[in-house]
Amino acid sequence: MDMQQIMEQARLMQQQLADAQNNMGNIEVSASAGGGMVEVTATADMKITSITIDPDAVDPEDVGMLEDMVLTAVNAAIEKANQVANDQVAGITGGLNIPGMF
Repeated sequence: MDMQQIMEQARLMQQQLADAQNNMGNIEVSASAGGGMVEVTATADMKITSITIDPDAVDPEDVGMLEDMVLTAVNAAIEKANQVANDQVAGITGGLNIPGMF
């Protein structure tokens, strides 16, 4: 493989990575907690887009439980979003770990 081919492959990979990064906001993942009483949706670029709380989860006597369910669902959604982003990059780079990419 000559240097020109290597440079062309690097340029192509760079473009694919840029396209994947731009697309992360369009990829949504969801996670729930409390048996589905709290559901959080996030995008692969780590933005929370919605939080849905079942009215039965709202107990004025136990706000702490609701807070814990929201926190658990948010963390699970972010973890899923991070995994999707990493999978997208790995598909382009063939598993090559490029520092600072996601």
